[in-house]
Amino acid sequence: MNKHIRVVFLSIAATVLATPTAGFTQAYPAKPIRMVTQFAAGSGGDALTRVAATYLSTTMHQPVVIENRAGAGGVQAAEAIARAAPDGYTIGALTPGVVVVRVVVGTPFSIDPNKDLVPLTAVGQTGSLIVANASAPVNSLRELIDYARKYPGKLSYATSGIGSPHHMAAEEIQLLTGTQMVHVPYKAGAQAMTDVITGVIPIGFMIVSEVAPQVKAGKIKLLASREAHRLRQFPSLPAVAEIIPGFEPMPGWTGLFAPVGIPAAIFSRLNSDILRTLKLPEVEEKINQAGFEVIANTPEQFAAQIKSEQALVAKVAKAANIKLE
Repeated sequence: MNKHIRVVFLSIAATVLATPTAGFTQAYPAKPIRMVTQFAAGSGGDALTRVAATYLSTTMHQPVVIENRAGAGGVQAAEAIARAAPDGYTIGALTPGVVVVRVVVGTPFSIDPNKDLVPLTAVGQTGSLIVANASAPVNSLRELIDYARKYPGKLSYATSGIGSPHHMAAEEIQLLTGTQMVHVPYKAGAQAMTDVITGVIPIGFMIVSEVAPQVKAGKIKLLASREAHRLRQFPSLPAVAEIIPGFEPMPGWTGLFAPVGIPAAIFSRLNSDILRTLKLPEVEEKINQAGFEVIANTPEQFAAQIKSEQALVAKVAKAANIKLE
């Protein structure tokens, strides 16, 4: 296992410090709460966090204000969250790119997410798909595997970047099937989608919100769900796990975190309000409309999930020799 995982997430009991809070927690929250996110305004992740923030404001009777800190693959947002006062008035929304992948295969940065952030809950999971240009020589995942075996190194595939969950999933598929394709990383999923549509790249690994409009327009073909299960938006589309034995889906969630040191009483109140909000039917409906499925797990479940995903990414990254600068 990568040396950066020698200490995974500290136990919730250990990281939520038992600092004196008498008189302080009784009034919590007494002012607006800041939610720092790694997403650019208008992105799919931004839409998800704004739904959560809007309804959490009602639950907590205080505004929850989004602060977009896009940049460096989530590093800027993670640093801002970790360096904030651990008083319950700053939380943050991050993805596996910085909390799982970069921890395992990236170079160290100014904070250690394993030590400096406390997981609250995974909010939502975005469905991901393997797609092909309308004129690509494959029409299913089985055909893709057969073609890649027959013509090793001839097919190229697009993702939203080196080390992204899409890239890691593609490498896992190749390792399990003995195939070889050429990875073409992009800075953003929208750019990758454009080149798949126009035929510059025949294959793409994309999130549902990017794919759905293009499927309706007949500009791309669906090959498989890049998940362990079929997606509700495309129930007839097989999942990769149905086709490739042993495939484990790469993480694709957006989760909420707090700075380490947050008082236990405040952490408990914050977490219970978040989970109660996410389980509201109207919130689930709006999150589904944004292209996500609600998760809403406990801090302990979320921490265990992250630990498991770090181990999976470490295994695939080592086998495929993937490294981030």
